[in-house]
Amino acid sequence: MIRMLLLSLSLLAAALPASADETPLSPYMPKIVGQEDFIYVWTLGIEGLGDGSDKLVTIDANPKSKTFGKVIHTVSVGGRHEAHHSGFTDDRNYLWAGGLDTSKIFIFDVHTNPARPKLVKVIDDFVEKSGGVVGPHTTYALPGRMIISGLSNDKDYGGRTALVEYTNDGQYVATYWMPTDDNLQGAVKTGKYADGYGYDVRALPRLDIMLTSSFTGHRNYMRDLGELMQDKQAMQEFGKTMVLWDLHDRKPKLIFDVPGSPLEIRCAWEPNHNYCFTSTALTAKIWLVYLDDQGKWHAQAVADIGDPAKIPLPVDISIESDDRRLWVTTFMDGNARLFDISDPFHPKQIYQKKIGSQVNMVSQSWDGKRVYFSSSLLSKWDKKGKDNEQFVKAYRWDGKELTPLFQIDFLKEKLGRPHQMRFGAYALYR
Repeated sequence: MIRMLLLSLSLLAAALPASADETPLSPYMPKIVGQEDFIYVWTLGIEGLGDGSDKLVTIDANPKSKTFGKVIHTVSVGGRHEAHHSGFTDDRNYLWAGGLDTSKIFIFDVHTNPARPKLVKVIDDFVEKSGGVVGPHTTYALPGRMIISGLSNDKDYGGRTALVEYTNDGQYVATYWMPTDDNLQGAVKTGKYADGYGYDVRALPRLDIMLTSSFTGHRNYMRDLGELMQDKQAMQEFGKTMVLWDLHDRKPKLIFDVPGSPLEIRCAWEPNHNYCFTSTALTAKIWLVYLDDQGKWHAQAVADIGDPAKIPLPVDISIESDDRRLWVTTFMDGNARLFDISDPFHPKQIYQKKIGSQVNMVSQSWDGKRVYFSSSLLSKWDKKGKDNEQFVKAYRWDGKELTPLFQIDFLKEKLGRPHQMRFGAYALYR
């Protein structure tokens, strides 16, 4: 029964308009076509700047508004928690946002008044309830549930971690540890590694699978990047795997070797496209995880991102809703690159633009006509001095060129370091 429900929901999502929604989001959430009204920016606080706290910043994104391109609301959460990623519940009524350092999760009501989100709950016992998971990263919507990928653990603060499941109202359900060499949990290794690391999570409901990727542990991501890169042992402690899970049973099935720390996962939307992409931060490659005609899953490197020898550090990717192109941002050189992925096995770069001295997240609008970028990666990894630009920049995209719409200097506005962006619209709640 549950499997049939998952299949029905995925078919419903596939039948919705191709331009409907910010593409990385869960297929379980309601979709809408049109202009986004708001951008919710999960922002890291900086000591001595403004109130110094992490906060959710709301930007007016509707060009018909008198406050277009301006900050219209902020909600501080008190203290600095290493604000990182956020995600909506399946009804889009609430936005869950995590802190990688303190492992707290902040839940915002975004439906009562979408222009003025309100902090309604703080989960401060995530580590205890989960059995030792540290660093809640991706908060991803499943029906009535949030699945949360961890980055670390409270034993050694290394990369060994798990997925954690909660109900939409914030009640703990279960912990699913990543498979390791000493405990494969029934999974099959397709290569050398089973490192137990985690990072992102995405689902393909019609195929009843989830995919997870891998990064590094608390003792690395909370360390100065320059110092970290000089530590040969620490640089070995980055993820080398992706895991394919049974979505219904929440059990790992296959482990793929994907060296170089695979980060964001973006799955194809078309119902006959059985594949997902990721990019590797340390080796600067695009990888494809795909189902072949014989029903077997594979992981394969399919393209370089810039010059891998220069370590451009790809940090985010965004797939267009028709599965034809893929945006990739590279932190070190501050560039956005666009790849033609109409042949997923042979991506080709077709466009490139310098966004800033550093750039991190990229988000496309629901109709594909706007692209937004934010600057901050991690508080201890961001560049220093004049290169420490902290911004949200909006561009119009006509299919050939990015044209500036507006930008907000988060340092000048005394807001902090903008990390991840999510979209909101009045039409969702009317």
